[in-house]
Amino acid sequence: MTGRNGRTVRDLRRGNRTAVLRRLYFDGPLSRFELGPATGLSSGSVSNVVAELIGDGLVEEAGSVDSDGGRPRILLQVVPGSGHMIGVDVGETRVRIGLYDLTLTELAHAERPLAQQRYEVEGIAGHIRDGIDEVLAGAGLGPERLLGVGIGVPGIVEHTPQLGAVVHGQTIGWDAVPLERLLRDGSQLPDTVPYFIDNGAKTLGQAEMWFGGGRGADSAVVVLFGSGVGACLVTPEAEHGRAVEWGHLTVRVRGRRCRCGALGCLEAYAGAEALLDRWREQGGSAPEGADEETALAAMLAGAYPPDGTAADPAALAVLEETAEYVGAGVSDLINLFQPERILIGGWAGLQLGARFLPAVRGHAASYALRHPAGKVTVDLGRLGPDAVTVGAAILPLADFFACGGRRADPAPEAPPQSWRTALTQRVPR
Repeated sequence: MTGRNGRTVRDLRRGNRTAVLRRLYFDGPLSRFELGPATGLSSGSVSNVVAELIGDGLVEEAGSVDSDGGRPRILLQVVPGSGHMIGVDVGETRVRIGLYDLTLTELAHAERPLAQQRYEVEGIAGHIRDGIDEVLAGAGLGPERLLGVGIGVPGIVEHTPQLGAVVHGQTIGWDAVPLERLLRDGSQLPDTVPYFIDNGAKTLGQAEMWFGGGRGADSAVVVLFGSGVGACLVTPEAEHGRAVEWGHLTVRVRGRRCRCGALGCLEAYAGAEALLDRWREQGGSAPEGADEETALAAMLAGAYPPDGTAADPAALAVLEETAEYVGAGVSDLINLFQPERILIGGWAGLQLGARFLPAVRGHAASYALRHPAGKVTVDLGRLGPDAVTVGAAILPLADFFACGGRRADPAPEAPPQSWRTALTQRVPR
């Protein structure tokens, strides 16, 4: 049956299940009585939905609390082991793979360091496939129990009917790479396990908005500093965020050449790779054989020596100049989007931010319009350097919630089925 707004009875049931699951997930344990006002559903609808979710093994009782003069109220919570997700971060120095339960508790992880040919496509795909096998084996978990695999990658991701997710990573030499098809071709995962591939800055933004510094904000920009620079914009119209190529905003006309080939991009001054290049050009040097993370740590130690010795003038000058470039870039985000919050994350952003965040705030305020600048806060992300991996795992989790805790809808004449049954019937994305 279809209503006037085009929604069917199944759509309504799925929406009700989604509302209850999300409320229990973020605010639980809660009683049935509390779920009514929290979801806007009637007490009868809450009882029916809860009974379904308990029958599907997604919700369980979690003790009781006294009520005012009546019987104790039973508390409900999401069952942690009722779903599992894998998150993958294709980073600059490593590929990190994490296996999580439904509450995003990490059960196993694997890392694959990247050498000189770090973005060789087949090598990256092999690292992802091997890492998935490793974490599943480490946790003793069968692949059929996965809700999906989320992957954060550099570049623009296009979703096509024929090839699935295709990655356009100009700065890393990926030209329309059919990553989803490459992963499926050599994977041990069944075709019924979906892949969710998106820009790494977007997965970082998803993590910070759900569990980190963005919680409670209607609008925010979460920026990622690694070798390159990216950002995720979250607004009421784009609640799951959208990636924006902030790193390729021009901050200096006819400036340094960026990895993308253009001149004067923010990434050419603030990305870790470019920042270290500028330091070396000024006479600085990192430890022999150091990767980018180690080299940046050495640069910071030189600029701000912990033992009180004289600072490395080249490192200090480069970092002070970088703070101004970042502040100018942040001011553009403020003027364009007028967000409530701007959060700085990524491994390089977290290393740098602890030292020059006050300077970035000052430069941003001086370059931005006063009214929006007075309403925004600029802070560090709260989830640490592995937030991209967590955010990638949230991609299949968000889809799971959107489906009301089911992998596919049953046919009209079929009896209700749990997500475990529906998982075997899902058409690959």
